[in-house]
Amino acid sequence: MAAPDGALAHERMRILVAPQEFKGSLTARQAAEAIGRGLRRALPDSEIELLPLADGGPGTVEALVDATDGRFLETEVSDPLGRPVRARWGALGKGRDTAVIEMAAASGLALLSEDERDPQLASTFGTGELLRAALEANFRRIIVGVGGSATNDGGAGLAQALGARLLDAEGHELPRGGAALARLARIDAAGLDARLSDTDVIVATDVTNPLCGPDGASLVYGPQKGASAAVARELDAALACYAEIVKRDLGIEVATMPSAGAAGGLAAGLIAFCGARVQPGFDVVAEAAGLVERLQRSDAVVTGEGRLDRQSAFGKTTAGVARMARQAGKPIVALVGSVESSYEEEATSSFDAVFALTPDLASPDEAMVHADDLLATAAESAGRWLRQRDKAASGGV
Repeated sequence: MAAPDGALAHERMRILVAPQEFKGSLTARQAAEAIGRGLRRALPDSEIELLPLADGGPGTVEALVDATDGRFLETEVSDPLGRPVRARWGALGKGRDTAVIEMAAASGLALLSEDERDPQLASTFGTGELLRAALEANFRRIIVGVGGSATNDGGAGLAQALGARLLDAEGHELPRGGAALARLARIDAAGLDARLSDTDVIVATDVTNPLCGPDGASLVYGPQKGASAAVARELDAALACYAEIVKRDLGIEVATMPSAGAAGGLAAGLIAFCGARVQPGFDVVAEAAGLVERLQRSDAVVTGEGRLDRQSAFGKTTAGVARMARQAGKPIVALVGSVESSYEEEATSSFDAVFALTPDLASPDEAMVHADDLLATAAESAGRWLRQRDKAASGGV
């Protein structure tokens, strides 16, 4: 790929390494470390800053705690099927009175075996317990990353964990899970945790789907969580019932609200019961991590993810880093497992260079097993590319 006319021309190059996770193989932290290792092989005198990033999905807690010199905490909560699980969350550092939790740590698909996946029964109750733990620790600003869910309950379980009562026509508390919402007749929010009224809850997501309908949580994402086509339709109808009761009893319209369908509708529950506001996950992480300031003191930026495709342009970390690097006038390089053929032209315009990890003779499965070494090797190639670019910019050979 041809490089633009900008110049580096620095004796000691400062490189910001800001990848997201390589799904299924490397966390964002592991990816950043592998990239740093490869860059140092090509540029031993370079100054490399590692900044693992995320977009609201798995890895968000680690990214924000690392970036702000915060601290990790752990709380025992309920997993999607009600079993105890230790869930890690975080407190941001550098004077920020902010907690960050991931719904995936309590209500995530990764907590279930394939034959346990059932969005009719899976609940966000554990995510509500995590949020309550943050309230009890006196945090009044809470970031909730909502990627990787096993649930389709509209955040009903979260609401129950926070003190709301979801009742059927006979006044009985509904059991947990998305299917039960078809019987919802009334919401009693009198017992909802009072501390929520003065707490700023932020939903970090790159999902824009509404709660219900053909583009809603159930029909689009339900099959990924174990729902058949018939079950997905039933869950959509149950969420429509839930949305109608939420509107009647709480005065909040969530059925068609953009992003309300994130995490099986958890975003809708956070909006309705916690007064949450939704923000693009990458923007939340980038702001908290001080990405703008870090870009300004860097000479070049290296990012990466498992696959560049059409979805990469919609709120994903790599696209966000590229956009901000362009705005800062910094060269931007992407290291990826692969590039979707239909996205190659856009990738060329978004990045100054793209290096793919997968060798021609390796299968995707083999590449995932050796992702750490392959990523370091690709980073070494990227480092040589940056070095040659720098030499050319400074009049060298």
